[in-house]
Amino acid sequence: MSDMPCTARFALPLLATAQAQKEVTHNEALTLLDALVHAAIEDGPLASPPAVAVSGQCWLVAAGAVDAWAGQTGNLAIRTEGGWRFAAPRRGMRIVRLSDGAWLRYDGGGWVVPGAIPTPAGGVTIDSEARSTIAALILVLRAHGLLISG
Repeated sequence: MSDMPCTARFALPLLATAQAQKEVTHNEALTLLDALVHAAIEDGPLASPPAVAVSGQCWLVAAGAVDAWAGQTGNLAIRTEGGWRFAAPRRGMRIVRLSDGAWLRYDGGGWVVPGAIPTPAGGVTIDSEARSTIAALILVLRAHGLLISG
């Protein structure tokens, strides 16, 4: 489908004038939209496809992926009735990982997984603990894309 016209953002296939079997192109676009709108992955990044996958489930492909996922590093792997489909992320895209509820954000070079905010404990003065925790909170909010660096 690489020579077919596609949308600019997610390379969804477009119908062409006088195209035969328009339903194939249309169904492919709907399958990708179904996975990308309010995107959620089961788990990942993973290097190997899961042994059992249900149509509609998605995973994030890790570096060094093998088998049907080889060469798809960083992409979303979408299980469909017809096999695996892959969607390349765009900068600013967010997905939720269902296995742990974490929100991941694509920064243009890779997926950013926000770190956990440490719980203040011990310490000589409460002020230094509070400053450290606030700094960690700011980093996590930036990783989620809720704050911009400034």
